[in-house]
Amino acid sequence: MIPFLDLREINQQYAKELKSACARVIDSGWYILGSEVEAFEREFAEYCGSNHSIGVANGLDALSLVLRAWKEMGKLKDGDEVIVPSNTYIASILCISENNLTPVLVEPDIDTFNLTANSIESKLNDKTRVILPVHLYGKICPMKDIMILAKKYDLLVLEDCAQAHGASIDGKKSGSWGDAGAFSFYPGKNLGALGDAGAVTTNDDKLKDVILALRNYGSHEKYKNKYKGINSRLDEIQAAMLRVKLSYLDKEIEARRKVANAYLSGISNRKIQLPSVGNEEEHVWHLFVVRTEHRKDLQQYLKDNDIQTLIHYPTPPHMQEAYNEWCIHSYPISEIIHQQVLSIPMSPNLLNYDVQSVIDMLNLWSD
Repeated sequence: MIPFLDLREINQQYAKELKSACARVIDSGWYILGSEVEAFEREFAEYCGSNHSIGVANGLDALSLVLRAWKEMGKLKDGDEVIVPSNTYIASILCISENNLTPVLVEPDIDTFNLTANSIESKLNDKTRVILPVHLYGKICPMKDIMILAKKYDLLVLEDCAQAHGASIDGKKSGSWGDAGAFSFYPGKNLGALGDAGAVTTNDDKLKDVILALRNYGSHEKYKNKYKGINSRLDEIQAAMLRVKLSYLDKEIEARRKVANAYLSGISNRKIQLPSVGNEEEHVWHLFVVRTEHRKDLQQYLKDNDIQTLIHYPTPPHMQEAYNEWCIHSYPISEIIHQQVLSIPMSPNLLNYDVQSVIDMLNLWSD
């Protein structure tokens, strides 16, 4: 079986360093908001090219805390509208609704799966306050155009970077384009912890200070609570693990690009549509997602030939029970994407032999 992603194998190559980092935390006797978190925040901010990084418990909290902080800062109020892609993972929308803001679903480009400035501009009105571009599958959105648009209409930009650690445009990385960036370090991400973890990046000193309090029960100082905060703190052990893995992130991205380039040059089956690339630096290949009108047949065929695949994602947000108020609406591009996408094996540890086997099987497939 060629696995979709073997996390054990990925982490095993760093096992000695990871275990040493874990022991370092255990021996320190300090387990919450200590030196490891501070060091990771500093190192990750430097990697992203941002002034600040704030470690939080997970990627959803990273998104939600930014919006909550902007409300505390008077930049947003209940009912304000947030532009978000109609084909994103549900977390990008949950963060909006849980802050009593209004998600406005916008159709993506069908080839890149990402928002464009034109699609965003067509949905703007006097209630729009935030653009939330999602760098889906590892490809950064056209942030130059989006930031020009945001400046034109005086809008805030919150990048959802959960799948795009290290993706960049002209050397400027995801998480450093908007007013803030939100990252997930879920174990399967390109930069994955050994549990849940997340972070916010920003150049805004005030935003940083508010999030630092909100993540810690609304407190800058123990037992003095300025805000009605939550508990969303990056664990010391996870921060230590992430520090180890951050040092190898660029190497793993290059390995992913090698796999992706093999797929792009080797898969020639006309019934399978390959993903759009752009400049190499723009895509870090968290996922390699193909499209076909016969997804069910292709997935079964690959399973029969011992190739594991996943679907990211089978159901669009507007068709989820959680948002049944939207089920009367139609988002045809998003619906086509969700009906046709299939993620094939993608890992920095995929053997050349396995990559070629996937290519051969795809080229031999006929529905």
